Formats: sequence, C-alpha cells, structure tokens
Amino acid sequence: MKILIYTLCLSFTLLSCKTETTNNDIETSEEVITQKSNSTLIGAWELVGYYNYANNIIKDSFNTSEGYRQVKMYTSTKVMWSKHVPTDSTEWFGYGAYNVDDNILTEVLDYGSEMMSKIIQEKKEFIYEIDVTKNSFSQIEIDDDGNRIYSENYRRIE
Repeated sequence: MKILIYTLCLSFTLLSCKTETTNNDIETSEEVITQKSNSTLIGAWELVGYYNYANNIIKDSFNTSEGYRQVKMYTSTKVMWSKHVPTDSTEWFGYGAYNVDDNILTEVLDYGSEMMSKIIQEKKEFIYEIDVTKNSFSQIEIDDDGNRIYSENYRRIE
C-alpha cells in the first residue's frame, strides 16, 4: 500500500512539473515575440528636452528646467513614468501597457497619481509617433490631421 501511495505521489509530482514547464515555455515564447517588437524601448529613459513643430519641421527646442526630472521605464510590455517638478507639489506618475507598431507608440495607462488619474478618466490611450536610436528616443505628439505638434526627447539612462 505504501508503494502504491508513493508511486501515485511521484506520478502527480512529475505530471505537475511537466505541465508547468509547458506553460512556462508558452509564456516565454509570447514574451520573446513581444520583446522583439518593443525591444528598442526596453530600459530606463530620462527626458532631456522638447521640440516644437511648425509645418512638421522643428520650429524651436528647449531643454528641461534645472531640477526638473521625468523618467520613463519600459519592460517588454509595461511602461511607468514619473515626473518631479521642484516648483510644483503636485505628484505626477502613470503606469500601464504599451505597444510599438510601425513607429507608432501606444500607451494605455491603468492608473496614475491623483492628477494623472483625472486625465486617465478622460483619456486612457496616448498615441505618439516615435523616433528611436540606441541611446535616445523622441515621442512626437500628432494632431488629428497627422501633423507634428511637439516632442519629448529622452536619453537612455539604463
């Protein structure tokens, strides 16, 4: 009887291990596919400046103010950002999912700081044109006619 119970326990253990391995293999495959499509953004980025556009051409540019910091972090599927403005006590951060398709970045935020949550109630999805290099990227706001309005320009910090 003890041998039968031991054999059944061993069988269940082996079967559960095999099932877990199969599920992990499937999840890993899906993660690899997602990572390939978003791989250029994976990492941590700091905002360094802005461009304003007129007729889809950069009209002017300016750097961030002293003490101002905005950081975005991308994993294979998630984005989180935070902003610190020394002259403003308002907290700014957001968290959600993102996707990149044909140089279009779509961020869908799940939640954020109190101020950002008010914005998310009105608009959860943020769509940008992006220009990515190994150590920098720009997310460019586009109007309803497809014209560039302004961009946030980031440098890779990790």
